[in-house]
Amino acid sequence: MTSDASIVFDSRRDQVSGSAKKTPWYATLWVQVVLAMVVAIVFGYVSPSKAAAMKPLGDAFIRLITMVITLVIFCTVVTGIAGMEDLRKVGRVGGKAILYFEIVSTLALFVGLAVGSIVKTGSGFNVNPATLDAHAVSAYAGQAKAETLSEFLMHIIPNTVIGAFAKGDILEVLLVALLFGFALSAARDRCKPLLNWIESLTQAVFAIVNIIMRFAPIGAFGAMAFTVGKYGIASLGPLARLITTFYVTCALFVLIVMGAVARIAGFGIVRFLLYIKEEILLVLATSSSETALPTLMEKLENLGCSKSLVGLVVPTGYTFNTDGTSIYMTLAALFVAQATNTHLRLEQQLVIFGVAILTSKGASGVQGAAFIALVGTLMVIPDIPVAGMALILGIDRFMSMFRALINMIGNGVATLVVARWENELDRATLRKNLA
Repeated sequence: MTSDASIVFDSRRDQVSGSAKKTPWYATLWVQVVLAMVVAIVFGYVSPSKAAAMKPLGDAFIRLITMVITLVIFCTVVTGIAGMEDLRKVGRVGGKAILYFEIVSTLALFVGLAVGSIVKTGSGFNVNPATLDAHAVSAYAGQAKAETLSEFLMHIIPNTVIGAFAKGDILEVLLVALLFGFALSAARDRCKPLLNWIESLTQAVFAIVNIIMRFAPIGAFGAMAFTVGKYGIASLGPLARLITTFYVTCALFVLIVMGAVARIAGFGIVRFLLYIKEEILLVLATSSSETALPTLMEKLENLGCSKSLVGLVVPTGYTFNTDGTSIYMTLAALFVAQATNTHLRLEQQLVIFGVAILTSKGASGVQGAAFIALVGTLMVIPDIPVAGMALILGIDRFMSMFRALINMIGNGVATLVVARWENELDRATLRKNLA
C-alpha cells in the first residue's frame, strides 16, 4: 500500500506548495501496483485455485471506487457549471465533445472491421456451432437488448433523482448534475450556501478517493491473481491470433490515430501515457476503466483543464467515447463469423457496423458489458450463430483489459483536445505540465 494517502495527487500538491518532496521509488503507486501484478501473475500460475479465491480483493476495490464515482461527477459538474459566468460554454463544450466522440469511436469501429476482414483471425477454426455450449452464452443473450434511439435517450432520464445515484448510472447522474448546476447558476445569490456546501463536499469526496487509492495495490493483486488463476495463461493459446491482433490494433490505434490527434492538439501521446501510468496499470489489473475515473479527472485538472470541462467531457466520454470497445466489437464479430464459416456479404458487415455504433454506447467501465453488447449486435444478423460467442467467452477477461484501457486513454485525450479547442490550454503550458 502507498505510504502517503495523497500520493496520487503529489503533482498538484507540489505545484501548490512550490516545493516538490521526493517520494521513494518503492512508495510510489505505480511501482507498488506493478509489483502486485507481477506477484499475482506468479501466484496465479503456481497455485491457480488459491489465486482464483483472491477475487474478492479486486471486487472490493472496484466497488469502493464505484461507490464514490457518482459523487465525484455530481460535485465536479455542479461546482464547475455554477462557477461559469457564460453558460453558453456548457452547450458549446458538450457539442464539441459529442462531435469528437462520434468521429473517433466510429473510426475505431471501422478499424476493427477493416482489420478483421484483412487478418481473418477466425479462419481455419472450422467450428460447428452445434458442438458449442450455447448455454454459456444464453445468460448474456438474455441481457442483450438492442435499444432504439428513443429508448436510449429515455434511459438517460432517471425515475427519481435519488434513483440515479442508487443505480450508479453515469449518464443519469450527469443529467441531474447539469440541471443542478444550471439552477444554482441562475439563482447564484440565493443558493450560495448550498453551492459552498457542495464545494466542501467535493473536497471531502476527493479525500475519500485518496484513502481508497492506498489500497490500489491490494485490489490490483486480487483482480490479476483471479484472472490468471481462473483462466490461466494456457487459455490464451488457442485464440492467440485474435488476442494478439486485438492488442496490436489497439496499440497502433493509440500511437497512430490518437497520437496524430494529440500532436495536432500540441502534446505528445507518449508523454501523456507516462503521465497517467498509474491509471493505466489500475485499468489493466482490474479490467475496468471506472477504477481510474476519479484520479484521471484530477490529473486532467492538474494539466490546466477547467473543472467544469473535465466534469462534462470525461463522464460523457465513458458512455459515448468507447474506442477500445468499438474496435473489439467489429473485430470479434467477424472472428465469430469466420470461425463458424459464416460468409458475410458487404451489406451484412455494414449492418453490424451500423448497429455497433449504437450498441457500443454504454459498454464502458462495467466488466462484461462489451460482451453483452456484442451478443446484442450479432442477434441482428441471423446467419451468425450467437452460440459462437462461446469461443471467446473464456478469454473475454483478457480482452476486457485492453478494451477498458483504450476507453480510458481515449477519454483523457478527448478532454485535452476539447480543452485546447476551447483555448483553455496553450501548447507551452501543456507540454511543461506533462514533462
